[in-house]
Amino acid sequence: MSLRLSRAKINRLADIVIELLEKADYVDFPPYVDAPSLRVSIKKAIEKELQLYQEIEERVIQKISSQKKHIEEGSREWDILFRKYYNEEISKLDKILE
Repeated sequence: MSLRLSRAKINRLADIVIELLEKADYVDFPPYVDAPSLRVSIKKAIEKELQLYQEIEERVIQKISSQKKHIEEGSREWDILFRKYYNEEISKLDKILE
């Protein structure tokens, strides 16, 4: 369930965000904000977000691996535990961000 994106896809997402912001009537950019620096900021935000979810995934896999009973990755039980623990981690994150 890894959330890895290529540089090209991250660049494309940043471009899409900029296009949407430029079209939005309710967004005005200050004159000192240029497209290249905005693009870099958006790319960093996307990469940071992906890294956060990667870390959550790693914690979940570690939690499953630390079970007393060996649970085979890819098995139904592993998938159920993965979803359960992943959702728990996301809930914790949501509470922190509130």
